[in-house]
Amino acid sequence: MRLTPECGSVHTHSVLCDGKGTLAEMAAAAYQAGVRYFGASGHSHTEIPHDAGNVLPADLSDYRSQLLALRDTYAGRMEILLGIEQDSQSSQPVPDWTDYWIGSVHNLYDPRTGKHHCVDWDREKLSACRDELFGGDMLALTEGYYRDVAAMAERKPVILGHIDLVTKLNRGNALFDEEAPRYRAAALEALHHADPDKTLLEINTGAISRGCRDTPYPAAFLLREWRAMGGQVILTADAHSPETVIFGYRQAAALARAAGYRESVLLTGRGWEPCPLGGGETPENFHKKGAAAAAPFCLNDTCGIL
Repeated sequence: MRLTPECGSVHTHSVLCDGKGTLAEMAAAAYQAGVRYFGASGHSHTEIPHDAGNVLPADLSDYRSQLLALRDTYAGRMEILLGIEQDSQSSQPVPDWTDYWIGSVHNLYDPRTGKHHCVDWDREKLSACRDELFGGDMLALTEGYYRDVAAMAERKPVILGHIDLVTKLNRGNALFDEEAPRYRAAALEALHHADPDKTLLEINTGAISRGCRDTPYPAAFLLREWRAMGGQVILTADAHSPETVIFGYRQAAALARAAGYRESVLLTGRGWEPCPLGGGETPENFHKKGAAAAAPFCLNDTCGIL
């Protein structure tokens, strides 16, 4: 079997957290799309009030048992991997039965008030975080975000999730300049805390399918630096619905090739499996076509967590 990036989809969410399909529906859609390595990565449980209903329950026994049943169902046809997207503010450790875990930052904590601020829900909440926690300085917010990303990277997740998620609501540099030296220095510093031998950097298309961005995470300068560090990449859809299990992979592959990559990695039950990125369109062509037209724009700048 010729391996392509579309053979893997390991950043996925179901109705057990904030997704729109059951685990069985997500797996079935992946199989029909030609996926051969499917991983569920539900959001780890937190006690944060605004996470209620958007994260896995504290008791993960049902989540695990459903995935083990799916592993039996697809035996010999599609590998089912047990994963979790571990939030930086989760008080629960990564379960020892997982095949892999994604390390992500979605919330910033204010020790003065005990409040958690979500960085990727909507601009109103992000602006409140800026004003309440960082004195109105948006670049200071991004620096605080990347300090948490650095701490997560040091934990050596199998996949470092949407490293520049803080840009999700910043279309057109509406909130801050993504070319500002302070911003780029903070992002690169966080990246340097990741171990290229232990961690994959994902090229994540989830915000495109949900209408919040025109390009995948991460920015090209981070991909180029990761390649210079010897790091490898994995393409993910951050799928929250069955129809998006391999959404935007051609665009993600084009971004990787533009950064100098010729291969990405598939996550399998045997470990990391390299696969060629192949040919395809350039990021510029996607931009000219308006890649975001593939999904509706978010109303009121609200997209939900990824």
